[in-house]
Amino acid sequence: MGQLKYFLGIEVARSKKGIALCQRKYALEILEDTGFLGAKPSHFPVEQGLSLTQADGSLLSDPSQYHRLVGLFIYLIITRPDLVYAVHILSQFMDKPRQPHLEVTHKVLRYIKQMLGQGILLPSTGSLELKAFCDADWARCRDMRRKCVLLGNAPISWKTKKQSTVTRSSAEAEYLSMATVCCETTWLRSILRDLNIHHKQPIKLYCDNLAAIHISSNPVFHECTKHIEIDCHVVHEKVQRGVIKTADIRTKEQPTDLFTKPVSAAWFKALLGKLSVINIHSNLRGSLEEGDTATSVKEGIRMSQ
Repeated sequence: MGQLKYFLGIEVARSKKGIALCQRKYALEILEDTGFLGAKPSHFPVEQGLSLTQADGSLLSDPSQYHRLVGLFIYLIITRPDLVYAVHILSQFMDKPRQPHLEVTHKVLRYIKQMLGQGILLPSTGSLELKAFCDADWARCRDMRRKCVLLGNAPISWKTKKQSTVTRSSAEAEYLSMATVCCETTWLRSILRDLNIHHKQPIKLYCDNLAAIHISSNPVFHECTKHIEIDCHVVHEKVQRGVIKTADIRTKEQPTDLFTKPVSAAWFKALLGKLSVINIHSNLRGSLEEGDTATSVKEGIRMSQ
């Protein structure tokens, strides 16, 4: 059948630098279907400081449009980590969407128009070392008073969700996210082993909370951590066995902030670079060498027109 070029709405471009994946054709179909092809573009999907609740604004008389838009966005985040936080927030109001929630979906549509060719680059160079970044934005949600957590080994795995446990401190919120990441990275390591890729060195787990890092290396469960003892066992055991190696990272250098909170436009752009998110069409010459299989990208462009 030849080299993979287009599959289930995903365009694939190959070069000496790696494989680029994007959903430009699918994004264009969303804009055409919603009538936003002529809308004014936006440089980021969510305004900084945005906080939506279940009680803001009036209820939508016909929520079907909102439901359909969010459903379309969910499939788009397969290659668009930059949309994960926005889609995560919008998905929380599927039951009774209101006018402010619909306005945010329109903002996301205008951002999609601005960044049609956005996708992820899987580089062909570099080591096959797993690195995990976890973060928590404690108690941002005003309705549930719970935090959002990122699970991700960008750019091959990423996730934003609410934790099922109510935490009483930011350190505990961060630590619970570390426990979830430990389970994910252990699973990824086993997949690599099945592919005959042996990951001998410990997986680096970056966290910007020193208290959570200290808990992971302290075998003593003192009074303030008794209620999270099970998760303590998970992370502490992985650290002691040498499977996980925790490391501190500065908050300003934490790429997972993109998934846990709305940030400024400049910060948003910088975090995208850390996650190997590129605009495959605007960077066509820079990302594909002459003589490589650029026909896959050209074919995707023709399909989009």
